[in-house]
Amino acid sequence: MANRRSFLQSALGIGAGLFTTDKLLASTPQTPAQRLKESRSRNKGPAFNTPIVTTDIGDLPYTMDDDVKVFHLVAQAVKQQIGPNKTIDAWGFNGSAPGPTIQVNQGDRVRVIFDNQLPEPSSIHWHGFEDQIQYDGQPVISQPAVKPGGRFVYEFDIHQEGTYFYHSHMAMQEMTGMLGAFIMHPKEPYQPHCDKDFVISLQEYAVLPNNTVPNTMSMEFNWLLMNGKTGPATTPLIVRLGDRVRIRFVNLGMDHHPMHLHGHTFYVTGTEGGRIPETAWWPGNTVLVGVAQARNIEFVANNPGDWMLHCHLPHHMMNQMSSTVGKMTRMSGIGVPAGSDMSKGMGMLQGASATPLGEDYGPSLGRGMGIGSTSDMATTNGPLSEAKAHAAMQGMQYGSEHNMAGMDMSDMQSDIAPNANDVPNFPQDAYMEGPMMAMDKMVDRPENHGLNAGWSQYMQGMMTFIRVLPPDKYEEVISRMQQAKRANDPYASLLNRG
Repeated sequence: MANRRSFLQSALGIGAGLFTTDKLLASTPQTPAQRLKESRSRNKGPAFNTPIVTTDIGDLPYTMDDDVKVFHLVAQAVKQQIGPNKTIDAWGFNGSAPGPTIQVNQGDRVRVIFDNQLPEPSSIHWHGFEDQIQYDGQPVISQPAVKPGGRFVYEFDIHQEGTYFYHSHMAMQEMTGMLGAFIMHPKEPYQPHCDKDFVISLQEYAVLPNNTVPNTMSMEFNWLLMNGKTGPATTPLIVRLGDRVRIRFVNLGMDHHPMHLHGHTFYVTGTEGGRIPETAWWPGNTVLVGVAQARNIEFVANNPGDWMLHCHLPHHMMNQMSSTVGKMTRMSGIGVPAGSDMSKGMGMLQGASATPLGEDYGPSLGRGMGIGSTSDMATTNGPLSEAKAHAAMQGMQYGSEHNMAGMDMSDMQSDIAPNANDVPNFPQDAYMEGPMMAMDKMVDRPENHGLNAGWSQYMQGMMTFIRVLPPDKYEEVISRMQQAKRANDPYASLLNRG
């Protein structure tokens, strides 16, 4: 049965090559059932291991020592810009959090030289590896903890294949960004063959406003990231119309993430345990990626457009989500809505019987990130004119001399009704909830060429695009990416293929 299927797939692949992509796409529109069948079985030719693209991160390079691939992995404190005008103090590897992706082949001998430049001990666990106990990364249990300034050498014979990952085996270090993808390409390439192969690491941080240090004890998060970036700073996945696409999700945070793709039906084809037999693939448009899990999805990008890919948890589709203090959210015709007043919101003591540890004296900023005010406010603060609001927010005016240049605030008041403050459930208890300031210019890059003006207003949190582009638009975007000549470009393998 398998041989017959392979023969038919090969025959179909050869036959498909006799026609141009345009003619194929110009045929009778497919039904959903036909599209689903195609996403499962389409094979356009001989299979090979497509290099992984890890947007915004890239790969860890290696050298050869005889027949051994040697990688140098360095744990260190990093400044990670996660979004426009938002940089945090994270811990990561080789200058980024998450760390760079390691790509190897089944059958390789691999050596990882780990240097610890952190101020405390650390170790690396190779998640899902069927390795030797002395290289498992459990401090003291399987190896000595690697002290600050210390080094440990891990060595593996790669006999598995699939989507794996590495991370610190210190729990709080994981929460500061110490993770990365480890891809083992199979000796025999997967069928059907994929033209594009991406990996996306899912993370969350709790960072109080005007702070840069993640709160690793928090159980509620306000920055949701894909490959170390949050929308609209995430880089889109660029594919040609008709490409077969694989996306590998890796989750090493504190939340599960139902990852949803618009416009296509995919099959779930792999987990953190390796490839799923084809008879067990299951279709969907949302896949739950649990903590410490990987999920691979595959589909044929046969529906042109700029399709969103995002976590479908509502709180994970927002940036900087925290209880509001003062006039910090959207404008209405009569002013700017707000949360608690500044005295209570900032935890200022007042009254005859002030109790410094009382609930009403904790800051409202930061849901679940410390002691919080529980004061109920019947109404928000009074009206504040747009002119006074702008004057109070230094650095947020227009013009290149200000650090918020590139943001478009012109639409911030037009979508809010004049009587908004009289409607129950408005404003929501979240800073920057709803459309935010357009940041198209601030996140301009070749991959964003051709997106609708103002697109960035509605791209927040754990969101990105899969841009399924017709051949002419695809070639234009790829050409712009090639002309950019960016150092260590994560798309280098794709661009070099042309």
